[in-house]
Amino acid sequence: MNKPLLSLIDINKYFDNFQVLKNVSLDIKDGEFLTLLGPSGCGKTTILRCIAGLETVDSGDILLNGKSVVYLPANKRNVNTVFQNYALFPHLNMYDNIAYGPRIKKSMTEDEIKVRVAEVLHLVQMSGYEDRMSSQLSGGQMQRIAIARALINEPDILLLDEPLGALDLKLRKHMQRELALLQKQTKTTFVYVTHDQEEAVNISDRIAVMNKGVIQQIGTPREVYNHPVNLFVASFIGDRNIKEVEILENNNNYHKVKLGNNTVTIRCSRTAECKSKPGDKALLAIHMDKMKIDCNEMPNSIKGKVVSVHYAGSQTRTELDVNGQSLTAIEYQNEDCEYKIGDKVYITWEESGAILLPMEDGFEESGV
Repeated sequence: MNKPLLSLIDINKYFDNFQVLKNVSLDIKDGEFLTLLGPSGCGKTTILRCIAGLETVDSGDILLNGKSVVYLPANKRNVNTVFQNYALFPHLNMYDNIAYGPRIKKSMTEDEIKVRVAEVLHLVQMSGYEDRMSSQLSGGQMQRIAIARALINEPDILLLDEPLGALDLKLRKHMQRELALLQKQTKTTFVYVTHDQEEAVNISDRIAVMNKGVIQQIGTPREVYNHPVNLFVASFIGDRNIKEVEILENNNNYHKVKLGNNTVTIRCSRTAECKSKPGDKALLAIHMDKMKIDCNEMPNSIKGKVVSVHYAGSQTRTELDVNGQSLTAIEYQNEDCEYKIGDKVYITWEESGAILLPMEDGFEESGV
């Protein structure tokens, strides 16, 4: 088995008396696109800064290519960081901005720098912009130059701290695709920080979901999206209805559960789910966009009343009342059942759209 390119081993970090990182351990593979995802203040940017050498750790170790770098200064680590604010030198043109790193390090001759500047500009689709100043570029163009300036140093790891946060939505989505393609072309390891779960799912090979200084789950976008390990991940990734249920029966890989006055069967997708016993409380998490509303009773369906209907292009978002509990269904062009506010309907979902999670303290207070 190949050794990881970068390993974080039991990292702890405090700011004064506040613990920002709590025993964080993480292996990052050579050539992968890994995203640190979580809400503001969860510690994801602090991890990035510890890897870069911009912050010290209070305990633990950081291994790069199998060697500890925890005491190495930032300029001795072969990593580069791209920030949200671009951090371009306004008095230098784009050629000199990109050439700045190898000139300071004296790692290339001027002839080599000329060749490499041309190569990285081509990679980020900015050839011909060598003589432009930053005041002559758009936000998306400046971000491309910032990435080119980092890539020219041929870092082992490129760290990206919410680099698309200042861009408008359309440009941001375009740059997501460009970044993912660029990472595959260069085979450079990207460690990316964002609080945008849609962005993380779209561009990453793996996602590390963080909350309160702890990595809650690490996995592929599909694994994290479809099989969250706890309430926090389930509520942070994807739109779900999350409701308390009672286990009625446990039959092989299926559970019968009570939701309000309804009894439904749920397939357990993990070993831990299958261990629940009759009488246990659990959390039922249902993807809103894997739900279906029907005018006729269907197998394993529950009956509800339509409370509101919101149309947004091809998407319809319907709020439903099920025995006093609120459920939301997101559908795309449902032509099988026409309904209006106040109608009684039947609600089902794809088998893979619902999972059981362990009951957690404070669930009611969380408002999830």
